[in-house]
Formats: sequence, structure tokens, C-alpha cells
Amino acid sequence: MSKFTRRQFLIFFGSSAAATTLTPKIESSLFGTNGSIAQAQASSSFTPVKLPHPLTAYTQMASAVPTGGNGSTTPTGMGMLSAGQDLNLSSYEVFDDVVVPPEFERYVIISWGDRVFPDSNDYFGYNNDYTSFIPTSSDFSEGFLWVNHEYVSYPISPVAPGADEDLAPFGSTAPAVLGIDLSTRNRDTLGEFFYNLGGSIIFMRKGADGRFAVESGNPFNRRIHGLSGLGINAERSDGYQNVTSWGSRQGDANFLVGTGPAAAEVFPLSSDGLGNRVIGTFANCSGGTTPWGTILTAEENFQGSENFFMGVQEGVLPNGTQTGYVEGTAGAEFGMVGEKYGWMVEVAPSDPNFRPRKHTYLGRFRHENIAFRVEPGRPLVGYMGDDRRGGHTWKFVSSGVVESPTAAVNSSLFELGTLYVAKLNADGTGEWIPVNLQTPTNPNVPSEIASVELQFRGEAQRDGRVRLPKRAGIAGETEDGGSLIVDLTNEATALPDYQGKTLADFYTSQGAVLVDAFLAANLVGGTPTARPEDVDINPMTGEIFVAYTDGEPGGDGYPDSRIFIVSKYTPDITAPQTSGGLYKIVEDGNDPASLTFTWQNIAKGGEGGALSGAGYANVDNLEFDSQGNVWGVTDMSTSNHNGFTTGANPEAREIDHTTTGSAGNLSGVFGNNWLFVIPMSGAMAGEVIPFAYGPVRCEMTGPYFIRNAAGQSETLLLAVQHPGEDVPLGDGVKLSRSIPMLSLDGNLFNQERLVPRGSNWPSNIQGDPNGPPKPAVIGVRRVNGGAFV
Repeated sequence: MSKFTRRQFLIFFGSSAAATTLTPKIESSLFGTNGSIAQAQASSSFTPVKLPHPLTAYTQMASAVPTGGNGSTTPTGMGMLSAGQDLNLSSYEVFDDVVVPPEFERYVIISWGDRVFPDSNDYFGYNNDYTSFIPTSSDFSEGFLWVNHEYVSYPISPVAPGADEDLAPFGSTAPAVLGIDLSTRNRDTLGEFFYNLGGSIIFMRKGADGRFAVESGNPFNRRIHGLSGLGINAERSDGYQNVTSWGSRQGDANFLVGTGPAAAEVFPLSSDGLGNRVIGTFANCSGGTTPWGTILTAEENFQGSENFFMGVQEGVLPNGTQTGYVEGTAGAEFGMVGEKYGWMVEVAPSDPNFRPRKHTYLGRFRHENIAFRVEPGRPLVGYMGDDRRGGHTWKFVSSGVVESPTAAVNSSLFELGTLYVAKLNADGTGEWIPVNLQTPTNPNVPSEIASVELQFRGEAQRDGRVRLPKRAGIAGETEDGGSLIVDLTNEATALPDYQGKTLADFYTSQGAVLVDAFLAANLVGGTPTARPEDVDINPMTGEIFVAYTDGEPGGDGYPDSRIFIVSKYTPDITAPQTSGGLYKIVEDGNDPASLTFTWQNIAKGGEGGALSGAGYANVDNLEFDSQGNVWGVTDMSTSNHNGFTTGANPEAREIDHTTTGSAGNLSGVFGNNWLFVIPMSGAMAGEVIPFAYGPVRCEMTGPYFIRNAAGQSETLLLAVQHPGEDVPLGDGVKLSRSIPMLSLDGNLFNQERLVPRGSNWPSNIQGDPNGPPKPAVIGVRRVNGGAFV
């Protein structure tokens, strides 16, 4: 356990043993200090997949090296390495497959374009993300699969947002998969893009082979998408009354509704004249599942811009309504007002009559997920993350209390309560600040949040920027709405105008505050963080785990450098890296309604040879299995996988371990995005153990365990998102380069990396080695069945 102290790890998982001296017996059983390699191997119950970079786990466990299978209908072949063998691989070939340990199998449940709905015009959407399962039988053998659809990207179309122009000659996948030409950017194409977002509800059943399969045509199978309810545009009088269709599709009346203050105080002011009714949901990233069988799906990157045009206006006026449509966006094309997007949306898979609702008490920001504590006699509590650079960590506490955790009436608890933002102090304590009209302003100070980088480097990236609501008469501004950047260059003159006030001096209603929650949180002193990608709760202890994926500053803000590693501070090759970390928040008294807490960063991102690095980068979605082990997937930027750029002719990025400042390119050493587990107990407790890696240029998202009748985790759902993103379709071309990386003892070595330029997954494991790449949801199970761990 080179990266965790024993005391840190026990504290991290809430063990009371941390407060006492460990006996040799406990120490041996938890950390294997006197144990054998065989004990370590047995404790994990699988053979870890060998990744290109060294990990401490490989010193104690045998590993399985992918050796082939690309383009085959059978799983990728495996070779075996004994513990400690070839830690620093001189060469590594990446395969276009989901590579899992030899004790497991992976199989496709559903993929983009599958027409499994009662209406044959409907199909499974693009870029699947969060998954969940609502059982309809006591043995968990059948039920409803929920899947988010987040965004569209090349190769669905050459005009997808962010697609390089040089990719157009390589073709796209929509004609082959959908039978639709999406090569021209017009209303028809934008509408079809919106249709591909939102969510899918599909009934599935486990067969005699232990695999889940979709029941095609089931009357409960249905889509909720970005233009659900478009038909109500006919009632408008603002010029959009004729925008009720796209292509051959007519808009329907399946609109969504809002609840809470924004629905009552802001939506009636919206320029669409539709009041509390909302057209569609899109940008659905992660989410959460309630004990009463509903899904809350998170609208994340809803903001529209010239390049990423599948969005709406994010900036709002003091009354919470949008500052205006963003010209050229899909939102402007269909008349979608910005204040109605960026929410948590509740859906009931088993009840087609339940109209999806946007709960505005949960705030409007770039929602990543939600995790619940639902306990009888206590308020309903939901923890959330705002996935942007400088985004915040949030908590909602209901005014009412839970009577029965499985009662459907609990949905109404989202309609009244308080939204809090976390303030993390450098001493490991923290507090929850209410985001209400009466809350005093205490804006973040750039020179304070950037103090650590300033100390080491004498400068701060992005000048330590903080975004605050722009108001006429404040800091020399002459108009209301949107945001003002306050940084090291203007904090002395701008900040005094924001101090000594309350949120009521900036917003006309509580609904308006919640619509502009990100800026309001900066104004009251919520800690800007390192992109909180996921929040989950340890089912054994009730403690909150937060995946902060990336510490680098950006256009939206600057993570507090007293809490996060925001820069590579020195040219030392083993200096801490900026690739996020796994944090834990413990509510005082273990009371979810507490206003104070403590926090810790235990599993720091970075190479295993870097200071405090745990051997991974950019942790994203989390999931706990039935034994209390925490699983995580990584979200390394597509444009940096294996150290290559995207486009028609990917180029090798510089990977320089002596660089200072921005160091995101270092994540190129880790290869494809992958899945790992950190055991909670046993000989490998606290180690990052790799379980799988994904196809070329993909992200593996939405891990969710389906349990069996005995309550054991048995099937792991994974959503394989955007295989082959922003590179040519798989055609056999391979890329090669030399990658410098750190050994576990902190020395550099070089590795020759061979990578397919494009992807054909999952077609290549379904008998079509040259077929199109498609996002898909897969199941992972033991080859011989039984408990996953």
C-alpha cells in the first residue's frame, strides 16, 4: 500500500480501528503485510487486467495481459504475468474491445439505433451514460433498464458538435445504423440530434444463460428525449408556434413539468409563454435511483455555444429568465428557453402515466448525479456535484421527513426544502451554506483560492478566476445578466461591490437564485472544486464519496488550490499531478441534515510513481458493490487517449514530466479509459485494482450492480459511450508512439504503444469486424455465474 497509510485508509472507510493501534492480526488481514501473494489474489476474486502503466497491485497479484481478439467474435485473448513480473512494460498494444478478467464475460444488452420500442420509428439513443435497473420480480431476474443519453458526437454525423472538418471524407454512422442522412446542419438534423438525447426505458429479463436480454416491443418500452412535448409550441405567440416538428416527425404532447420555486416564480415569466410546461430533457449525464423506484436523471452540459450548439442559454437575468437565445444553437432553433434546462429530472420507469418533472429546489447547474440518504423519521437528503472547472458540491435537505423509504409519496419531498453548497476549509473541516435570498454574500477571493499556486509558481492559471452575477452598477457594469469574471487583475476594485450584501440584492426571488445556482454559490463563498463528477454514499457507513475528476482551472472557474492540486508546481518528475482524486465527506454526528462536516482526500490521482499518486487519472462515476467495495471508472479526455490528438490524422502529444503549470497531457500514459475497484477489506484493501478497459476513444460510464435474490451483486451494467469518437471509422490503421512514464520508484522509462486509430466496437465482436462503432450498454458477469465479488 504505497499510496495510502493504514490509518488513512481505515479513516477513509470509516473504521473505528483507526482510533486504536492495529493488532498484527488486523493489520495482516486488512493489508496483507504478513500475507502471501496467493492471499492477495484470492481476496480480489479475479485476475486484474494488465494496463500499460505500473500499479502497486501488480507487485502483489498476477495479471492478465490482453494479447489479441480485435475483430474477433470471441473475447480478447489473455496471457498471464506473475506478481511483480514486467512491471515496466517496454511495449503495449491496445485492443478495440471491452477487456475484462478471464473469470468474467461481457455481452451487449442494447446499442445505439436498436429499434426495440412499440413504435418502429423509435430507437435507442446515442452516447448512453447513467444506467439503472428497477426490478419487477423478487429475484431481480426481470425489470426496467433506464439509460441516459448525454450528447451526440462524430461519427454519428460529420456536422456533430466539435467534429473536425477533416473527418467528413471518412463517412459517418447514421446512414448505416439509422438509415438517415445527417450530413447537413438544418432543422431536421438538429431535431434528430435532440431525439438522440434524453433517456430510454426498456424492459429486460435474465435468461437461462445468466445474461439479460431486452424484450423488444414491450408496451412499457419508451423514449423520453430532447424534444418530448414539442407539439405544445403550437400554443405559443412568440414566433415559434409553427416549430412543432422536424423531418417526418411530429412533435407530441409528452412535455415535462417543473416543481418548486423556479416553476412558480420564474417559469411563468419565460418568453415561451408555456408556464410550468417544459419541452424535453437533454444532456443527461449521470443520475440516481430512489428507494421508491424512480430515477433522477441529471441535465449536465446544457449550455449552448457556437461550437457546441446542442444547448441553450445558460446566462440569466436577475429574475431568472434567460438573457436571450444563443444564435445558431439547437435551443434557439426550437425555442427552448434556457431557464428550463440544467435540472434534476424525476422519471418513473414502471409508470407510463407519471409525467417527468424537473425539481427546481435541487438547483440549476451542470448536474452530474445525485445520491440519497432516505431514512425513516429524517429529512430526505440528496448530494450532488456540478461538473465544471470550479463547480461546487451540493446538498438538498427536504423540509418534510420520510415515513417509509419505499413510498412513492416521497417524490413530493423534493418540492420543499433547502439547497446548500459546501465550503471546504483547508484544515479538513467544512460547512454547508444555504443558498437562500437571506444568505449574506461572501464571494470567493481569487488571491486566496489561488494562493498555493502563487506560492510555488509566482503566477496562477486563469488568474484564479471566479465568476459572479453581472449587475448594472456593480463593479462598473452597465447591464444585468450573465456573469462577470473577477480575478487577480480586478479583485481589489470589483469585490467590494459584491461584499456586505445578501442574495436578495442580486435576485428577485428564490426561484431566480436557484436558476442561477452556480453564480449564487460563488457569491456566498461555496468552494470552487475540481469538477465533481460523481457523488456516492457508502452503504455500510452513510459517508459521502466524491469523485473530483480534474484539478486544472478553466474558463468557468478555478478550483481552490488549498484543497485541490490545480497545477504541477515544480519540474520534479514525481511532483503531484493534477488528475483529480477520490474524497470523502463525513457529516458531523453522521446526521445527513448536519450543517458541518469533515473531509479527506485519500486516493489522489496521478501515476503510481508520482508523489501520493494512486495510479489512475480522472475518476468519474462511482458504484459500491454489495460487499462495500468502491468501483470507479475514468474519464480521461478523448483527445488525449494514449497521448494522441483526435481528427483524421491524430498526432502525438508531448508528454513531459518536467513541465510545470497545466499538466493534463500526462494522462496520456494511462491509455484507454478503464474501470477499477478499491477493496474495502482483505489483503488488497486500499489498492487500486484494474478490472477492465474500454474500446478505442470511448468512456465507460454508468456502472450499476444488479443484485440477485440473495442480495449479492451479480451483474454489472456499463454504458460504453462514444467508441471511435472524433477519429476515422475503424479501418485497420494503427498508431504508434513512444510514451515516457514513471516507474513505481519514481524513475522514467519509455514504452512503445500501438493503438488502433479508429473503432469498430461492438460490431467487431458481433461478427462484423469492419462494422460501425456504436455506443452500447453491456452486462458483465462471471463466466460460471454467481456473485460478482
